[in-house]
Amino acid sequence: MDTILVDTGILYAIADCDDAWHERVKTFLESGASRLLVPVSVIPEACYLLNTYIGAEAEKSLLEGFIREEMHLEPIGTAEIRRALQVMERYADANIGFVDASIVAVAERRKVKRLLTTDRRHFSMIRPKHCASFELLP
Repeated sequence: MDTILVDTGILYAIADCDDAWHERVKTFLESGASRLLVPVSVIPEACYLLNTYIGAEAEKSLLEGFIREEMHLEPIGTAEIRRALQVMERYADANIGFVDASIVAVAERRKVKRLLTTDRRHFSMIRPKHCASFELLP
């Protein structure tokens, strides 16, 4: 089964029916053709956004999805933090933050080329070590 890394925007979009990406993300996820991998660094950002803009129930629903293994968590360690800092420094002019940079680090370690993201601006400019560019979905 193909592995796809999931970014914060996707976790928000699926929960917010009014989000511009909601229908595209929903349709993609309903296909169920891939193993969805979420770097643990994404969780605090997603929980904050869900709780702030939708409410506590949306935040709890996300966490329950991990318990049900609808998506799989990927740990990060010192090596990924080191690589994330390198990415943040390399793309400082674009203000690539830690969460996006940590996704790059996990993608490189796991050799994942496909990202499920709403962030086309940042991820289209990043040149990962393991491939020429990321395939951005949906």
